[in-house]
Parts: sequence; structure tokens; C-alpha cells
Amino acid sequence: MLLTLVGVLIALLGVLIAPLPGPLGLPVTVIGLMLVLRNSFWARRRFVRLQHRHPRWLFPLRRLLRKEPEIFPVAWQQALRVERLLTPRKLRFLVRTRRRFRGSPKSRHPRAQRSEA
Repeated sequence: MLLTLVGVLIALLGVLIAPLPGPLGLPVTVIGLMLVLRNSFWARRRFVRLQHRHPRWLFPLRRLLRKEPEIFPVAWQQALRVERLLTPRKLRFLVRTRRRFRGSPKSRHPRAQRSEA
């Protein structure tokens, strides 16, 4: 019960600091929600219902709740989603940066190399 209350307080703190500059509010809120979901049966049951209704919204949080959470891939995926929502296609920086460092998928595919030759 105490950990659930601490999780609720941390989540509320994250919501309160979200308007401040910087992305600090979101991670703090997620940590609070993780504490609540791990320690409250009622919250877990509601989470499962929401997950069935909106699986794409809650998938990142589910990945963070695993025993060995994938923090960097989740953060990267969310950054790409936010960039897609907020910026026009010509100004998207993250997608171009990823392609610059990893190369385009066509250049790594063996069939694409054969067809060029």
C-alpha cells in the first residue's frame, strides 16, 4: 500500500513538472506509474482493460514494465512518434540522423546489391 501511494505521488509530481522546460516530467510520471502498476492489483486490472482497448498507446509502458526494460529503444521510438506528430516531413531530424548512421535499408539488403550489379 505504501509503495502504491509513493507511486501515485511520483506520478503527480511528474505531471506537475511536465510544463517546465525539458522532458523531465514524462520519465518521472512513467516511474510513478510503474510503481503503482507493480504494487496495486486494482491498477493492474484497469491497465489490462486499457491495454485491450488501446494497445498501441500502452505498448511502450508495457516494454518498460518488463524485468529487463528496454529503456533506450522505447525512448527512441517515442521520440520518432512525437517528431512525426509535430514536424512536417521535410524538417524531421531524427529519421535522417538514423539513416545517416545506419545506412539505408536498401544498401544492406543482399537482393538490392545483386540488382545493382
